[in-house]
Amino acid sequence: MTNKTITINSRKYDGSIKRSWTAELLSTTGDELLFRGVFEDDVSHPNLGKILRGTISYEYYWLSRWFNVFRFHEPDGAFRNFYCNINMPPAFSNGILDFVDLDIDILFNKDGSLEVLDRDEFDHNSELYGYGRDIVERVRREVLLVEMMIATRQPPFDVTGDNQHS
Repeated sequence: MTNKTITINSRKYDGSIKRSWTAELLSTTGDELLFRGVFEDDVSHPNLGKILRGTISYEYYWLSRWFNVFRFHEPDGAFRNFYCNINMPPAFSNGILDFVDLDIDILFNKDGSLEVLDRDEFDHNSELYGYGRDIVERVRREVLLVEMMIATRQPPFDVTGDNQHS
């Protein structure tokens, strides 16, 4: 089931689609799915700046984890950064991967800096959508887990421009 184009839907807590794109399924290992996406247009992102057309994203999803990881490479292949979404575990069937984005993101740059993003959006949407105490606590634990994985360079954070793979 590799090298198949699938649709990825990032959803809000109410189930509506926040963003949708296609990517190529590269591999499945246990509950880990690895995709490769390529930006078709230049994108201006509030935290990532300008993402050029041709930028490559290796996208890691786990069917049992509350986060996903994007490893971005410039169009020339140079490592750019990691971007992590805290989300509910995804569902994958019939060529579609769906996940509920829980707002908080973690940016890990090639210079080693790390930034937790969108806490205000998380607080706002917690009230708007009624996330509930269990989800709020789970999101906090997942942020700490991702920060620890980055600090100890656990996969996929062990891959940078010097030792990239696909």
